[in-house]
Amino acid sequence: MRTTARARFVRVSARKARLVLDQIRGKGVAEALATLEYTPRAAARLVEKVLRSAVANAEHNHQVRNLDDLRVVMAHADGGPVLKRVQPRAMGRAFSIKHRTSHLTIGVSDETGGTVAAPPPSAARPSGPAPSEARPAAARQPTARRAGSRSGDRPTSRRARKSKESK
Repeated sequence: MRTTARARFVRVSARKARLVLDQIRGKGVAEALATLEYTPRAAARLVEKVLRSAVANAEHNHQVRNLDDLRVVMAHADGGPVLKRVQPRAMGRAFSIKHRTSHLTIGVSDETGGTVAAPPPSAARPSGPAPSEARPAAARQPTARRAGSRSGDRPTSRRARKSKESK
């Protein structure tokens, strides 16, 4: 049994919320709540609220009585809409301010086999570009240079051009 809870349009950036969610993913509910209680971030209060809601959903919807078996199997923060504001500055200028929001989702489960924390980093995406030796020689292309980009072709400053023309 997997139960989720969502908080949408939360006034915290998804990047800041992910820092807190990474700390509780894969832990038991009691340990996750203890971690959130002593985490000194504003997003921790919001994540704690969503986690308590997921536990309440498991109790009410699936009649889970033993809360010690529940584990946080899914925790992610997606970006929400951005509230755009304008801050007046000196000499008639205006700076834009972006108040970012996010959608927090936390899933709890009491199944022992269903605790998948996160995919391994190698399966998620490659670590970097492929080395040039791994590609076949036909696939490699020489880098194109713009005409006049070499240093000996043409001096860049006007004074250097005049002195070159006078010689």
